[in-house]
Amino acid sequence: MHVIVHCLDRPGALADRLAHYDAHKAYLATSPVPMLISGPLVADDGTTMIGSFFLFEAASKEEVAAFNAADPFAKAGIWETVAIHAFLKRVDNR
Repeated sequence: MHVIVHCLDRPGALADRLAHYDAHKAYLATSPVPMLISGPLVADDGTTMIGSFFLFEAASKEEVAAFNAADPFAKAGIWETVAIHAFLKRVDNR
């Protein structure tokens, strides 16, 4: 099944995000759950990071939630909101 994770940073989190960025990237490289797409969400200026998006191929939503909860960004309180949902792909124009 596909599972998406949509995270929005708390206000004023950019400095903390940058301070934990290397640890976050290193943690993502250890994912036991196949990650298909990931990257930062950005503000309307197209560059300022304001959150994160992930698309996983997972056996369950729970395994994605457990992996996400141990992310250095989660542990540092960078994300104000985290939404995790199963996703049914209908179109893929790649």
